[in-house]
Amino acid sequence: DSGMSWDFFVPVCVGDLVKTGGINQYVVQDVVSAKQLPSCLNKFKAALRSQGPLCILEHFDTGYSVLQHCKAVDLAVKEDTLELLVQVVSGLSVSLPSILVSTSLSAAERKEKLNAVKMSVFLLCKLTENLESDSYRQNIVTGGKKGKACGEGLVQWDSEREQVLQALVQLFQLDIRSLWSLSLVEEEFISCVTCCCYKLLENPTISHVKSKPTRDCVIHLLGLLIKKYNHLLGAGVKVIQMLQHFEQLSSVFAQAVSVWSTEYGVRAIIGEVIREIGQKSSEELAREGSGVKAFASFLSEVSALVPELMIPNIIITIEFILFFSLSLPAVAVIKASELWAAMVPELLVTVRKELEPTSEEEKEQQEDEEGGEVEEEKEAEDDRATAVKIAQYLRVNKYSVQYLTFSSGSDDDTSELNHNLPPTPQKEPEKEGEDGELKKQEMLVQYLKDTETFALQVERAISVINTMLYWKTTSVVQEAVQFCVTVCEFSVANSISGVRKMLPLVWSTDAAIKDAVIHAYRRLYLNPQGDTIRTKAQTLVDSLSELMVDASLGTIQCLEEIVSDSSTVVQVLWERFTGKRETSSLYKRAAVLLLGMAARAEREVVLSNLDTLCSVALGEKVTEDFLLARDAVITICNITDHVRQSKGAPFRLPQDHQLFTCLTQAVAEGVVMEDPYWQSFMEQAVRLIYFLAESPDQLCSRLLQRSARLLLDQIAEGGEVNKDAGQMQDGSQESNEQLNCVCLAQLLAACGCVAFWQVSHLERSVSAELRRRRGETEEREEKEKGPAGKQTANESTMEEELGLIGASAEDTEAELIRNICETELLAEENLLSAFLPLLVRVCGSPGRYSHPQLTTAACLALSQYMMISPSVCEENIRLMFTVLERSTLPVVRANAIIALGDLTVRFPNILEPWTQNLYARLSDEVPSVRQTAVTVLTQLVLKDVLKVKGQVSEVAVLLIDPDSHINSLALNFFNELATKDNAIYNLLPDIISRLSDPERGMNAQLCTMSCFRFLTASTRQWCDLAVSLSLLSMCERGFKRLQECWECYSDKLTEPGVYQPLLSITAKLRHLNLFLNISCAGFSAVLIVHGCSQTSSLLVPLHYVSISFFPPPSDAVMAESETPKVTTPIARTSRRARLRN
Repeated sequence: DSGMSWDFFVPVCVGDLVKTGGINQYVVQDVVSAKQLPSCLNKFKAALRSQGPLCILEHFDTGYSVLQHCKAVDLAVKEDTLELLVQVVSGLSVSLPSILVSTSLSAAERKEKLNAVKMSVFLLCKLTENLESDSYRQNIVTGGKKGKACGEGLVQWDSEREQVLQALVQLFQLDIRSLWSLSLVEEEFISCVTCCCYKLLENPTISHVKSKPTRDCVIHLLGLLIKKYNHLLGAGVKVIQMLQHFEQLSSVFAQAVSVWSTEYGVRAIIGEVIREIGQKSSEELAREGSGVKAFASFLSEVSALVPELMIPNIIITIEFILFFSLSLPAVAVIKASELWAAMVPELLVTVRKELEPTSEEEKEQQEDEEGGEVEEEKEAEDDRATAVKIAQYLRVNKYSVQYLTFSSGSDDDTSELNHNLPPTPQKEPEKEGEDGELKKQEMLVQYLKDTETFALQVERAISVINTMLYWKTTSVVQEAVQFCVTVCEFSVANSISGVRKMLPLVWSTDAAIKDAVIHAYRRLYLNPQGDTIRTKAQTLVDSLSELMVDASLGTIQCLEEIVSDSSTVVQVLWERFTGKRETSSLYKRAAVLLLGMAARAEREVVLSNLDTLCSVALGEKVTEDFLLARDAVITICNITDHVRQSKGAPFRLPQDHQLFTCLTQAVAEGVVMEDPYWQSFMEQAVRLIYFLAESPDQLCSRLLQRSARLLLDQIAEGGEVNKDAGQMQDGSQESNEQLNCVCLAQLLAACGCVAFWQVSHLERSVSAELRRRRGETEEREEKEKGPAGKQTANESTMEEELGLIGASAEDTEAELIRNICETELLAEENLLSAFLPLLVRVCGSPGRYSHPQLTTAACLALSQYMMISPSVCEENIRLMFTVLERSTLPVVRANAIIALGDLTVRFPNILEPWTQNLYARLSDEVPSVRQTAVTVLTQLVLKDVLKVKGQVSEVAVLLIDPDSHINSLALNFFNELATKDNAIYNLLPDIISRLSDPERGMNAQLCTMSCFRFLTASTRQWCDLAVSLSLLSMCERGFKRLQECWECYSDKLTEPGVYQPLLSITAKLRHLNLFLNISCAGFSAVLIVHGCSQTSSLLVPLHYVSISFFPPPSDAVMAESETPKVTTPIARTSRRARLRN
C-alpha cells in the first residue's frame, strides 16, 4: 500500500494476524497453500533483488504462510525463506543508518521503515524458533548423530543459526528506537526477539565448546536489548526461571551476566539476579533441588568472573548459605561455599582501597608518623594501622577470623571491638571530614563483620560436606573432593580433616572417584613451586613430609598408591635421611618412608643403598630411636618379592648380610630395654627376616637364643646385686621385678611373632617355591621328551584337562607343609617348643603373673602358637576362652577376640562349638571390647566362616548401644547381611523379641513367623510383636497370613497392647481394594467381639471365630525337629584353597 495507512503490530500469537484487527492494523489477507509456496517464494526473491528489503511489506503473507504450514512444508522451503529473511534484515541494517541520521525523514517514510523492521524481525525470529525445535526433536530421535538421517539442512543449522543472530545483532546495534514515536519501543517487539534468544539457550549443547559462537551471539544480542531496550527486569526474571529448569545454564548465564555488567555497563543486572535468588523461600528451594544447585553454581562462577561486583551483594549470599545450606542438596552447599574462594582477592583490594590515604594532608601526616620515634608511633597507632594488620592477616589466613572478637548483630561485641581498637587521632579540620572518616571506619567494621559471618558459615559446612565424601552418588563425591581442595588451599580452619578423610577413596572401585582423589592430592602436595629443579624437589619433599608426619599405617598405604612415582626427589630424600640437611627425627622418618614408596616402582633406589640404611637407622644408635629403625625396615620390605609379583627365583639375601646382623642385634638388645616402640620394630624386623633372608628359621632361632640369654643374664645380675647389698629397699626390689616382667613380656612377644611368621613362611613362601620348582621340572621334562613323547602326552590329555595331575601334586605339597607344622615346629629339638609351657603357665595363672604387659603379651603369643597346628589349638582352646571371659584387662579380652577370629578362619571345626562364647562378648561392659567383638563377628559372618544363627540377635541389641560408633557397626552388619538371600527374614522373629525396628520392611513370611512367636513369648513380648506387626507394610497376602494364624494370638487379645495394634492394621488396609475392605471389616468385627468378650468375661463360642471365618493353621507349634539341638560341624576348606589365598 503506497499510502501506508496501516501499522504492523507484533501479535501475541501467530494466528492473531489473520483475525480482524483494530483501526489501521495490518491483517494477513492471503494465506498461501503449501503447494503454492515455492512459486510465491520465487516472486519474493525477485522482488528482493529489484526493490530491496522493503519488499517485505508486500510479501509478508508469503513468509507468514510458511509459518502456518511449518509442519507440512519441506525443509528446503523453510531454508529458502530463512535465507530471504536474513537478507531482508541485513539489507535493513545497511540502509537504515543514513535514514536514522536524516532530519528530513517524513512520517510516512518512518512508518514504512518501522513496519519493515517489525515484519522482518517477527518472521525471522518465529521461523528460527521453529527450526530450532525441529533440530532438537531430530537430535532426540537420532541420538545426536549427524548424517543423512538428520537431513542435510538440519546438519547446517548450526551455521545458519549464527547467520540469523549476526543479522539481528547488526540491526539492533543501530539506534532504531528513533523509528518509534517518542522512541518508545513496544514490549511485544522486544519480547519476540528475547523469546527467540532464550529458546536457543534451551539447547542442551549450548554450553559445549562447539556452540561458543552461537552462545556469544545470543549473549551480545541480549546485552544490546538490556542496555538500549529496557530488558533489564525481564532478563533478571528469565535468568532465574531458566536456571531452575536448565541446570547446565549456570555457566552460560554466569558468562552472560559478566559480559552484560562489564562490556555493556549494566552493573545492576547482578544485583537484580541475586535479589531474585534471595527472595526465594525455603519451601520453594526445597522443592527444586536441581535449581538450587544451579543457583549455587551460578553464584560461584560469577564470583570468579566479576568478584568486585559480587561484593556489594555479599549479605544476600551469606543468607543464602546461612538459611539453606543444611537443608539443600550436597552439591549446592559445595558450590555456594566455593564462591568465597574467588572473592577473597577482591576483598583484600577493597580493604586496601578503603585504607589508602585520600588527601594530601593524610599522606603528609602518614609520612610524619613514619619519621617519628618508635614510642610515639606505638602510642599514636590509629585504627587504620590496626585494619591494615587485619587485611594482612586475612591475606595469609584467609578464613581464620578468630582474631575478630565480635559477631554479627551484637552491640556488646561492637563496643568491645571499639574498646580494643586504638583511639582515632583527633584532627582539627572541619567536622564533615571527621564524620566522613568515622563513616568510612564504620563501613569497614561492618564489612569485616559480614566477612566473618560468611567465613564461619563455610567452616560449619566443612563437617557436613566431609560426610558426603562417602555417598554413593559419584558426582556428589567429586564435588565434595573439589570443595575440600578449595578450602584447604585457602587455609580454612579444620579444612585438613576433609583432605585426610578423602584419602582412603584411592582404593575406590569407581575410577572417577579414584582419579578425583589422586588429582586432588597431586594438586595440593605434588605440585611444587620453584625456579630450579632442585628448588622444586625440595618443595615437594617438604610437602610430602608434612603429609607423612604422624601418619597412620593405613594413611601410608594410601599415599603409596599416589606418590609411588616420586623418583625425581630421591636425592633430596637421601640427604634429609642421612642428616646432610638439618632436620628433625619426624622428617627423617617421613623421608625414609617416602624412599620406600619410590622403591616400589624401582627396587634399586633402596637396594643400592642398604649399607646407608643399616648404618644410619640400624647401627650403633638404633636403641635411641626404634621408630626410625621400624620405618627403615618397612622401607626395605618394599624391595622384597612380597610387594611385587615375581615369576622367577625368589630374591633373598644371604644370612651373613650386614642387614640381618644389625637386625638381630637390635632386636636382642631391645628385649632387655623398656622402650614402648621396641615391639613395633621387632614385629617389622621379624617380618623382614622371613621375607628377605635365606633360611630365616635359623636366623630367628639364633635371635631367640640370644634374647633369652641376655634376659637371663640381666635377671642373674639383679639377683647378685640384691644379695651383695644385704639391705635392699622394697621399692627398688619391686622396680627390678617390674623391669623383669616387661623384658619377659617382650621376649614372649618375640616368640609369638616368630611362630606366626614361621607358619606364614611355610604356607606362602615355601609352598610357592615348591610350585615354581615343580613347574620348571615339568617344563624341562616336556622339552626332553620332544616328538617321541607326544603319544604319551595324548594319553594323559584327559587327566590334565580334569586337573588331576596338578591337584594331586598340590595336595602332596600341602600335606608336606601340614606335617611340618604338626610334627616338627613344636618338636623337642625345636626352640619354639621351649616357650610354649611358659606361655600356658602365664596365661593360666593370672593371679601370680598379674603384670598387664606380661599378661597381654603372653595371651597374644599363645594365640599365635595355636595357629601352628590343630593339636596345639585343641589343647589350649579352653584356656583361651577362659582368658576371654575372665580376664580383668579389656585389652586382653579384645586381643583374644581378634585371635579367636583368626583361629575360626584357620580351624573352623575346632572353634564352631565355642561360637556362643564369642557372641557373649557383644554384651561386654567395656565399649572397646564390644566394638572389637562386633567388628570380628561381622567379618566372620559376612565371609561365611560362621553360620548365621539365632545368636545374631545379640548384634541387634547393639543397635541401641550407648556408643554411636558401635551403633553404626551393628547397622552396617545388618545392611550387609540383608544382601544374602533371605538371611534377615529367618532371623527377625528372634530379633523382634529383643528389639523393635520399624524401619525394616517385611513380607508375608515375616508376618507368619512373627505370629508363631506369640506361642513362646512373654506378656511384654506379646505387645512388642503386636506393635511390630502393625508397623509392617502389610499387603493382601500378609493380611491373609494374619488371618490364618488366628489361633496363635486370639487368646492374647485381652491385653490392650495386643488388641489395639492389631485393630489398627485393618484401618490401614481398608483403602487398598473392595475385597480387602470387606475382609478387614469382618476381621475388625471379630477382633472387637473377641476382645470385648474376653475382657468382660462373656462366653462366646470359640468355633464362631475359628470355623466360620478363619481356617486353622496346619501346625502352629514348631515341631521338635525344627529346633536344632546339635550344631553341624563346618566343612573344612581344602588346604589347597587356603594356600592359594
